[in-house]
Formats: sequence, structure tokens, C-alpha cells
Amino acid sequence: MFGITMEGNSVCCNVHGYSPYFYTTAPGGFGPQHCKDFKNRLNAIVLNDMRGNQNRVQETVLMVEIVKKKNMYGYHGEDDETYLKITMALPKLIAAAKRLLEKEQVFPIFSGHNYRMFESNIDYDMRFMVDLKIVGCSWIELPKESYTIRNNSFNLKPHSRCQIEVDVGWQQMITHIPEGEWSKVAPFRILSFDIECAGRKGIFPEPDKDPVIQIANMVQVENKRLIRNVFTLDTCAPIVGSHVISYEKENLMLEKWAAFVRDCDPDVITGYNINNFDLPYLINRAKHLHTKNFNFLGRIKNIQSVVKEHVIQSKQMGRRENKNVNIDGRVPFDLYLVLVRDYKLRSYTLNSVSYHFLQEQKEDVHHSIITDLQNGTPQTRRRLAVYCLKDAFLPLKLLDKLMCLINYMEMARVTGVPLDSLLTG
Repeated sequence: MFGITMEGNSVCCNVHGYSPYFYTTAPGGFGPQHCKDFKNRLNAIVLNDMRGNQNRVQETVLMVEIVKKKNMYGYHGEDDETYLKITMALPKLIAAAKRLLEKEQVFPIFSGHNYRMFESNIDYDMRFMVDLKIVGCSWIELPKESYTIRNNSFNLKPHSRCQIEVDVGWQQMITHIPEGEWSKVAPFRILSFDIECAGRKGIFPEPDKDPVIQIANMVQVENKRLIRNVFTLDTCAPIVGSHVISYEKENLMLEKWAAFVRDCDPDVITGYNINNFDLPYLINRAKHLHTKNFNFLGRIKNIQSVVKEHVIQSKQMGRRENKNVNIDGRVPFDLYLVLVRDYKLRSYTLNSVSYHFLQEQKEDVHHSIITDLQNGTPQTRRRLAVYCLKDAFLPLKLLDKLMCLINYMEMARVTGVPLDSLLTG
């Protein structure tokens, strides 16, 4: 789990001992004496099914126990019925166990029994949250002496970039309903960024051909803007109140920008249409240029950010093909997706949206002259950098004005799901 303390420190919490499970109907006459044999037989069948798999585990089925539950499908009277709760070693083994139970006769004594599965398709993280009564954007308390802090002096080295990394047993945590004292909002670090590309006349920029020439960044915590900088390719005249960082090579600029993201360690990454354009463009451009260490934008050291395409379909928004970039431990909060979902507007360009809500507009630079400005002098590149900075600044102003993040955090608390799945789910 990833979180943040009231002091603003990022935390990675490794939770141990929680295993995935599902239920199935128990055959008539099934008693506690049958549990061990049933577990061993199912384990053998699943292991046999996994032959040749690299990630083999010694024991796939951890436990089989008899439970009394009510079935919500149809009416079965008021009495509880008997079910088997089957606990597996890994989430992905549930599908295999379910398939094999439906297909094979696990227990010859009860050979005629038809196993019906329940709760076998619930996401593992969702199941964990429901069982522990954790809702998105809520407070978790780790009691004193219930956890251990990872540091480099012990065998367990931190595998995240968070400021604090701890290990805790899942039963040790105390969850708080977001009410009263526990409804406070943590001081999230928000990074808003925007990129500019030097495209060719009349052609939409392509990452394998057109360079990234500028990346503007703004970092804020609790409405206090802490960082305001712009990474530029080639020299650029100074801008009052902003830090201008120039590079001769695009490769180096991208490498340093990724390092900047890791250093400022934002909880939320925002911008305008970053999911479908800026983030995928940067990742594909860095891949094309063989930029070192660019893809490690998340909080887990050895997990790379990759671009995946997925389709959102709903009655309200229709069918939309979206790109999705995983940035573990950080929430990509694309303001464009929020506005399309929550507001009915004539146009969703950043210019018209900013005018509609803020009575402000972007700097007056037409996309057709961007390449000419870049190829000009330090002064023309300064004009472009001011334009780029404004494009990173406007999403933050919109975020504050429309209270998007607060609304979505409260929505996460009410619905119980994590913040990022509200936008992409």
C-alpha cells in the first residue's frame, strides 16, 4: 500500500500474510474430517496443471475450511448453508482451481457433486480492502511496535523510492472510517507538467520522428507552489520566478526529467490529456532514443512504466479508447478525463476550458510556429517556455477552482475504491 503521513512523508507499506480465497458449494455429507484430503487432492491437481510453469509454488492450496453462509442467488429459505472456503497461495491460482473444480472429479467419494463457485472473480486488492474495511483515501494506523522499518542495514532492503518503507502483518493494521478527526486530507504532492514537441508542418507529432523540446513542471503541496521549472532543449533566456534548465542533447534532458520526477516524489501527477498524449509520448520517445532509466517513474525501483491501451465503455461517455500508463504508487490524475466525465462543455480544449472556468487563456503561440520558435534564438525559445509553463499551470488552477481532487477523494471514500480506479475504471 502507498500513502502519505500528515507530515508529508511518502510511505510504502508491505502488508504480509493476506491470502486470496473463494467459496464453493460443499458436497452433502462433507465433514471436517474430509478437509485435509480435499486440500491435498486439489493441490495435486493444480500443481499438475502448472507443470512447465516457471513460477511454481510448492503449495497452491493453503487451506480448506467449512463455513456457513447465505446464498444471495434465488431464495433458499432463511437457513445458512454449508460451503467450502478455499484459500490459495496466489491470486492467479484461483482461476485455475475454479476451472479444475468444474472440470475434474477432485474427490472420488463425492463424485456426483456439481461444484458451484462464489466470489472467484473479485480483484485481490479489492477483496483485501473490503475485508479490512479500507476505503480509498482513508487513514490507516500502524500501532507502535506492530511494524518494522526497512533500511539498508538489515537483510530486507527497501524496494521502493518512498521516504519510509515498512513491513506489517495484515491483522496488525487499524483502519479508520473517514469521519471527524479522520476526515482530514493529507498534504498531497501534486506535479503538473506539459510537453512541447517540434513537429513537422501539418503533421501531428510522432515519437519516433519528432523531438521533445520542452517540459514544464509545477509542484504544489496544499495550494503552495513549491517548484516551477522548465527543461529546455538548447539555450533559453531567463524567466522571472522560474528555473530554466537547458540541455544540448534531448536524450540527457529526458533522463534528467525522469530523475526530477523521482526526486520530487509526487503522489499525484496531473496535466491536460497526459494519459493519452504527454506520458505515452515521453515513454515512446525515450524508448526510441534508448534513454537510460527513463521508464522507472513509479515508486517501485524495479517496475517500469509501460503504455497500455484499454477501452472504457459506459452509457454516459460512450466508447472511448484510452491509453493507460502504470506509475506505481503515484496517481495519474488527467484533468481532461475528469472534465469530459463531469462537465458538459462545447469544447474541451485547454484554452476554452480555462476561459470557461477561470476567465484565463493560454499564451498566444500557435502550434504551427512552435518549431520555428525552437529553431530561433534564446528569446524565441523563452516565449515558447512561457507558453509551456502556462500549460502546466492552468491544470493546477483548474484543479483548485473545481476542487476536482477533493471531490474525487470524497468519492473514493464513499464508494470504497482507490482514487485511480475512479478515473480509469
